[in-house]
This record gives sequence, C-alpha cells and structure tokens, in this order.
Amino acid sequence: MDWLYTFSGFLVGLIVGVTGVGGGSLMTPLLVMFFGISPATAVGTDLLYASITKALGGWVHGRNGTVDWKIVGLLSLGSLPAALLTIALFKFLALDEKALKGLVTGVLSVALLLTAAALLLKDWIKKIALRDDGTVYELHHRHLPAATIATGAIVGVLVTISSIGAGVLGTVALLFLYPRMSAVRVVGTDIAHAVPLTAVAGLGHLVLGTVDLVLLGSLLLGSLPGIYLGSHLSAKVPEKVLRPILAVMLLIIGTRLVLH
Repeated sequence: MDWLYTFSGFLVGLIVGVTGVGGGSLMTPLLVMFFGISPATAVGTDLLYASITKALGGWVHGRNGTVDWKIVGLLSLGSLPAALLTIALFKFLALDEKALKGLVTGVLSVALLLTAAALLLKDWIKKIALRDDGTVYELHHRHLPAATIATGAIVGVLVTISSIGAGVLGTVALLFLYPRMSAVRVVGTDIAHAVPLTAVAGLGHLVLGTVDLVLLGSLLLGSLPGIYLGSHLSAKVPEKVLRPILAVMLLIIGTRLVLH
C-alpha cells in the first residue's frame, strides 16, 4: 500500500501546487474514506505533513517579502494556545475510539463544507468589503488586533481537530479583516501562520499517539515533487476553472461524511 500513499501524496501535492489550497481538505478525507485510516490518525499525520510541506512555501514568501509578520504574530497569539488547549482537552477527556471518531468526523465534515463555501464565495466576500464609492469597509484599527487574535483561536481549534481551516478559511478571514492587503501578501501571511500552527497541533497529536510516521514518510515522498511540479503548472491553469471544481469535490466529500 505504500506506493498508493505516495501516489496520493503526489496528486494532492500537485493540486496544492496549482491552486495553493486543498492540502488538508483533500488529504484527510482521502486517508479516512479511501484508505480506511482512523480519523484521529489521519488528522494527526496530515498536520505534521502540512507543517513540513508548507514550511518551504512560507520560506519562499518570507524571502520575497510577501508576509505580514505582525499579522502572523496576532493570529498565532490566538491559534497556538487554542491548539495546545484542544490537545490538552483530548488528553483530559481520554475519549474512546468511537467517540473520538465521531467528534473528528463531525468537525471534519463541517470544516469541509465551510471550506467549499469559502472557495465559491471568495470573490463575493472581498466585494462586500467595498463601498459603492470604491473605498473599503474596515474594522476600526483598535478592534483589528482583537479580531485577528479571535480569528486565530477559531482556526486553531478547527485545525487541531480536523486538520482543515489553516488554508482557505484563514485566507478568507484575512481578506475580510484586511481588504486592502494584496492577494499575494494574504496567501504568504496565511502560509507563514499555518507552519507553526500545524507543527504545534501535529506534535500534540504525536504525543497523543495519533500520528503514523511510516504513512507520513510515504506521503511526503510523493507530495514534495507534486508541489514542485504543480507550482510550475499553476501559471498555465486558470484558478477560475480549478476553484469551482475543487469546491464541488469538497462539497461532495463533506456531504458524504455527514451522511456516513
């Protein structure tokens, strides 16, 4: 089965490279529904997988100056404690396998449906921040830091339980909170924030024993060349074509998980 894991890693890496999204939202359901991996192990393994694959992207954006480190800091103030508290709660509750599976599957399906909606409504969300005269609605600067920290906390809990939310949902939240920020800076900031968040949450799952290191190695073997190839193809495939296809796929997977 190892080569199938590697091939799956390559396919997901290719999609992430082309679209910039889809890592956790595709990998975790694929591991659960196609390979029969337990939801908790799929989430834990995917979190460490995401932290390693996104580290390269974060480094590139950092070198290019397309990361707002102040916003990364504010998001992390909310997300990292939220991730640690969620892991501590998992440890304290000591849920049996059936209860844990139900919790992870439930949050996973909601996160998938939210991600699909965010993908489809991304442009509309940016438009509602615009006034008729072309200026933008913005939160008062006094409220922005608190709103950013709160957003980080919500994303932190979602990501730790389901491994989904750091990508698309984080990007949409930044578009809404900071409508003046350029698209490339939004993506760079979101990726830079996702690296420590997925690392902390993934290491927490490693402590809980819900990470399969052999599976992690097999996925990375395929995903790293997949992301490299996808990044070069991204200029040739229009995002407007890919985004609705990816959103429909996530809607179908999310609905299947709800009805499962």
